[in-house]
Amino acid sequence: MTTSLGAVLAGARVVPVLTVRQPATSGPLAEALAAGGATCAEVTFRTPDAEQVLKTMAAHGGLAVGAGTVLTAEQAERAVAAGARFVVSPGFDEEVVAKCRELGVPVVPGIATATELMRALRAGLDTVKLFPAQAVGGLRALRALAAPFPGVRFMPTGGIGVDLLAGYLAEPSVLAVGGSWMATPAHLENGDWAEIRRLTAEAVGTP
Repeated sequence: MTTSLGAVLAGARVVPVLTVRQPATSGPLAEALAAGGATCAEVTFRTPDAEQVLKTMAAHGGLAVGAGTVLTAEQAERAVAAGARFVVSPGFDEEVVAKCRELGVPVVPGIATATELMRALRAGLDTVKLFPAQAVGGLRALRALAAPFPGVRFMPTGGIGVDLLAGYLAEPSVLAVGGSWMATPAHLENGDWAEIRRLTAEAVGTP
């Protein structure tokens, strides 16, 4: 039986979305996020060493780590083998969804239209990622999609910063918000762990 994303996130409403190019930064990054109050994170499969990064961060223990930008069933399998507790995709792909269900991990496909949302519902899903959230209309688009699908929970991601966070979190249909501003590639390159900790604490503390 597949665990729900809500159960994995265990009440966390902000999901740091991470693109980590140097595996050596994984440990300090996990420490900084946890120190800032984060209990989950999404490691994007956009870099050659994403599996190693995910494995290191998953071993931290304080974070429920998932894999993002998963495009194929084979990537989903590798991500779960590396310790991913959930899988996020930028779009809806039947093979990715089927593989995640086979592996028993929650999958959150990206959707931008009602048609894509209906496909996700037909596949038995009730949580989707609105992506790219700001580019497809932001809160207005979210509310328009939520209205005819009252049972669906959303994880809007894309173009959302701390200035927009509270507005999204106030929406009843929003389970959590994904964002990359808490730990950008520049933060990681500069080893700015204190700033990552500060931005994470600010985000996690947003009502």
